[in-house]
Amino acid sequence: MSTLPSAADQDGPALSQQSAADQGRLPLREPAAADLARTAARAAGDLLAPPAPVRLDDVVPAPEQVRPDPGADYLLTPDAVIRVSTGPAALAVAEQLAALLRPATGYPLPVTDAARPEPAGGIALVLVDDETLGPEGYQLDITPAGVRIAAAGPAGLLHGVQTLRQLLPAAIESRTPVAERWALPGGSITDRPRFAYRGAMLDVARHFFGVEDVLRVVDHLSRYKLNHLHLHLTDDQGWRIAVDSWPRLAAVGGVGEVGDGPGGFYTKADYQRIVAYAAERHITVVPEIDLPGHTNAALVAYPELAPAGTVPTPYTGTEVGFSYVDPASERTYDFVTDVLAEVTAMTPGPWLHIGGDEAFKVKREAYTGFVERAQRIVAGLGKTVVGWHQLAPAGHVDGRVLQWWGTDADDPTTAEAARRGARLLLSPGNHAYLDMKYAPDTPIGHDWAGLIDLRRSYEWDPGAHVTGVPETAVLGVEAPLWTESVTSLPEVEFMLFPRLPALAELGWSPRATHDWDRFRDRLAGHGPRWTAAGITFHRSPEVSWPTEAPAEVPAEAPTAAPAAAPAAAPVPAGPMPAGPRPAIPTQPGPDDAPATAPSV
Repeated sequence: MSTLPSAADQDGPALSQQSAADQGRLPLREPAAADLARTAARAAGDLLAPPAPVRLDDVVPAPEQVRPDPGADYLLTPDAVIRVSTGPAALAVAEQLAALLRPATGYPLPVTDAARPEPAGGIALVLVDDETLGPEGYQLDITPAGVRIAAAGPAGLLHGVQTLRQLLPAAIESRTPVAERWALPGGSITDRPRFAYRGAMLDVARHFFGVEDVLRVVDHLSRYKLNHLHLHLTDDQGWRIAVDSWPRLAAVGGVGEVGDGPGGFYTKADYQRIVAYAAERHITVVPEIDLPGHTNAALVAYPELAPAGTVPTPYTGTEVGFSYVDPASERTYDFVTDVLAEVTAMTPGPWLHIGGDEAFKVKREAYTGFVERAQRIVAGLGKTVVGWHQLAPAGHVDGRVLQWWGTDADDPTTAEAARRGARLLLSPGNHAYLDMKYAPDTPIGHDWAGLIDLRRSYEWDPGAHVTGVPETAVLGVEAPLWTESVTSLPEVEFMLFPRLPALAELGWSPRATHDWDRFRDRLAGHGPRWTAAGITFHRSPEVSWPTEAPAEVPAEAPTAAPAAAPAAAPVPAGPMPAGPRPAIPTQPGPDDAPATAPSV
């Protein structure tokens, strides 16, 4: 970090006079006439200035407590300084704040670790000893004299920064300087999350997305105070993570994707870059190695893992349920142990997701035995196992998490697993699956769980959704995005926005604040922000968006026929059971969408 001027150097005569007054001495000098004139002009301007364009209660997700003070707006000026006094963790968040504000304002916004955390003017970030805020809560105070964000930990400071970002005019999202009055509404906010786990999932197996695209998604999660990114790294169409002990998994299994694209995979350096970038934004990466089904790409790379007599071939279609590793072979468990150990070594977070869904061809007893052994492997690696709720009948291990994606909230098997100690991560397919179409004419997406418009994504309660499961057993909420029909970053964003903020509010905000009409009013102001930031979004007709240039919408493309399932591993005839990834026709993305290339 470059050397920064001290607080005294930056405050100059004003701070020197204050220090003298504090000590009962006369100031070192009288204020110059020019200083007095500038102060008087600023005070007169403040009296005549319009109120801040954003209200204090316009934040998404809705804060726990908002106390507006209409007469106490703060104006960010070119000489503003960002100050911290509580170590490198707070300093890192201050640098992120400066990076968010500098492009649009054009202001230098120097960051200093001054000894005094709350000087007049500027923005102060302070770590405080306040257990009531928890690890992610924050207190934001805005007065005419300055802004203060206080939190018990750096994650809370960053959440406070994201709130401050939303309270500035929408033009703050511009990447180039904008002539704007950068006013913040006066008052205070006290805020904490409802659930500890708030996340989204990106399927990089059906279509591969390069590192830069994933980092962009991380930024979207951070914007709305989500704290987990679940990466679906392996499936029938592709294996997307390098494993040294089984090198053909990536080199062979990483080739291809739905629609016969090139596919790709993350090297260990790629994956570690994603993990580190997310960690800087206090987001935990949750890797998923889907087992024992959804493994055709692994079987192509290592046919010895397949059941006897099966000769796997590459698959680029969208059917499910036909592939599985042999649960009766010890070689399978060597594979599982090696892969999970290497992924664990690269992943500092506590979670390891083992999938477990749609293994239709594995008999129940063999499936349960496989899952119980895989759970023990995960526990032996020091991780907490996460799996889709099909794991529920298997024996319990301490701390395990079941990700519930059902559409019928009456699920006695999952409720019984919760009574045995399992925690639930709520991802109901008919509310939280972001690959579902908004409406019948949505150009991409699925409809097997129904159409999910913005209101449907918002109007449900994670704490009381599954019958017989109390809120105390709910770890949190996650919004999955499967990518059979999603081929580019603009399409990813189109499916995320505006529904991702709705799911974020359900995970963060107190139940008492959930109000559909108020939510859509608050969300309307985010359309101009997304436009300024270059984010593609669906202009939901349920929201009265401000008049502006229309958001980019993925163009509808001719429907391509899905590839057939491998002859040696036929898909069962008749309708497929409902699940996270039912088959749909694939649709290419816009002609101008950037291509994704394999890792090298």
